[in-house]
Amino acid sequence: MSRYVFAHARAVLPDRTLDDALVVVEDGRITEAAPLTPGAVPAGALDLGGALLLPGIIDTHSDALEKEQRPRPTVEFEAGFAVRSFEGRVRAAGVTTMHHAVSYQTKLEKDRTIERSLALTAAVRERAAAGVGLVDHRVLHRLDARDADALAALQGVLAAQPHTDVPPLVSYEDHTPGQGQYRNLETYRGIIQQQENVSAEDAERFIRDRIEERTDGFPQRARTLAHLGQEARAGRIRLLAHDVESAEELAGVRAAGAAVAEFPTTREAARAARDAGMPVVAGAPNVLRGGSHSGNVSAETLITEGLVDNLSSDYMPTTLLAAALKLAERGVAPLHTAVALITSGAARTAGLTDRGALVPGLRADLVVVTADGGRPTVRMSLLAEETRDGDDTPLSTARLLQATGR
Repeated sequence: MSRYVFAHARAVLPDRTLDDALVVVEDGRITEAAPLTPGAVPAGALDLGGALLLPGIIDTHSDALEKEQRPRPTVEFEAGFAVRSFEGRVRAAGVTTMHHAVSYQTKLEKDRTIERSLALTAAVRERAAAGVGLVDHRVLHRLDARDADALAALQGVLAAQPHTDVPPLVSYEDHTPGQGQYRNLETYRGIIQQQENVSAEDAERFIRDRIEERTDGFPQRARTLAHLGQEARAGRIRLLAHDVESAEELAGVRAAGAAVAEFPTTREAARAARDAGMPVVAGAPNVLRGGSHSGNVSAETLITEGLVDNLSSDYMPTTLLAAALKLAERGVAPLHTAVALITSGAARTAGLTDRGALVPGLRADLVVVTADGGRPTVRMSLLAEETRDGDDTPLSTARLLQATGR
């Protein structure tokens, strides 16, 4: 049996923050999270000295693994090495459940090919199956809605995936300009000029070509959504609608089977998702930067209006904890509400019912955090694990993964 006791913790519970708490973990599950009785610290308890104790952070969307594999245009590491290397960064960010956003598309300007994505997916699964990872590795399958080859590749991957109680996440995406993330063409033109170091004329030509390609891809986009909707309604996938921009579009993807609105680009779309009972995901980098880099709605604005359930890192896992603490520090949300955006809210987005809160009976993924000068540092993490005995009976335990001096 594995048992850990944390005393004098500032524990962030679902409905409040306990300034002097006792949290007990046995066999990988939380068994107690309560105020600490004066003079009643159990022998062997870890004294956290008032440090924050949070549920392990759940990242529902991060494509940063792509940059770990290809940090420069002419440099590419083996996919398995990239996963193990990135794992250390993720753990240091307090993330205990990572959904690697793997893109099924061919987009050479972003170094994305279907073959590379298949290799990353296989490497993530291999690391997860090995049982030695420092986080719970999962995949968010990002599908280019206009790419028939990408859809075929995804179908093959999902068909080979072992059945679990939690359906795999699939994000339905169309990043062509004039809609979604890049509906503001003036902003997008500026992005292309800076990103590709080209003139305004060349950027305009690039945009026109992409819009023409999008028009040609409409029939495939409809076929893709019809297939994904069928899979979602059958419970074989959990479908996320990416960059929805209007109530009308939200109604359409919801009718097709989408369960989550991921990065809605307008207040209207976010409000429609909330009214429909769909979890809404926004970007933590948006919170830290004070706005969207694409000129879309501010994540903080949506949070202030109660329209966000979950923050994901998008492309930088370290932003999750920093964004939650910033929201609390600025009074945008109480600490427990801000932390829920990266823990219990994220668990609901992903369809995970066994984690995300300091509640007895839930999985004991935990992180200990100090925040000197408002800048958070993860000091310790605990990862629950499940193994099986000779009779294939699940056995839960937990590993203390990291501990440094305060």
